[in-house]
Amino acid sequence: MVYHRILLKLSGESFCDESVGGLDTNQIASIARQIKAVTEQGVEVGIVVGGGNLVRGHELEKVGLNRVTADHMGMLATVINALALSDAIEKCGHPTRVMSALEMRAVCEPFIRRRAVRHFEKGRVVIFAGGTGNPYFTTDTCAALRATEIGADVLLKATKVDGVYDSDPKKNPAAKRYDRVRFQEAVEKRLGVMDLTAITMCMENKLPIIVFNGLVPGNLEKVIKGLPIGTRVE
Repeated sequence: MVYHRILLKLSGESFCDESVGGLDTNQIASIARQIKAVTEQGVEVGIVVGGGNLVRGHELEKVGLNRVTADHMGMLATVINALALSDAIEKCGHPTRVMSALEMRAVCEPFIRRRAVRHFEKGRVVIFAGGTGNPYFTTDTCAALRATEIGADVLLKATKVDGVYDSDPKKNPAAKRYDRVRFQEAVEKRLGVMDLTAITMCMENKLPIIVFNGLVPGNLEKVIKGLPIGTRVE
């Protein structure tokens, strides 16, 4: 394996059929099996989950909720997804820990960096929930932050498309997919890899990002083996 410790970013949409929302247990189980497969290769896995399948803070703000309240609701949604994924991975036979930036000790641990690193050393998959614990920050930014904190070798962003394009491939059949792109180019061309804060953090810490289709079984293992899957941002 090319990477020893990874940070995997999963959007809320990874947990469901996008047209339906909620939680799709079959889809979650498929993700869990992919994660179990790479842990069997000795890879240490940290995961940041989104909550868009349940709550979208910016959408709630549009209908009148206070932005801070809406963002806190979104953070709670990520905890629900983290618990669902944790259960699925443990059903595959691999131990996990859910750590939240928002303290809720009855259901998960508070995020403490040194404790998270210790979990990795013991072979556990660590799922980071609650975003950064602060409103106005996306889970993309949380992923960049946690990846930097735990010393990940790479940040893997699992999406429903097979990489980064110069335009929306759903709207433009002639859209060009990038195999590699530089951080500065991603910012200047507004390629939508991640938000600006996340991109800047990765660039400053020389942390590569790989964007790939995480719903195709086996893709996660291929990425970690260094095969040319998705788009590499560095």
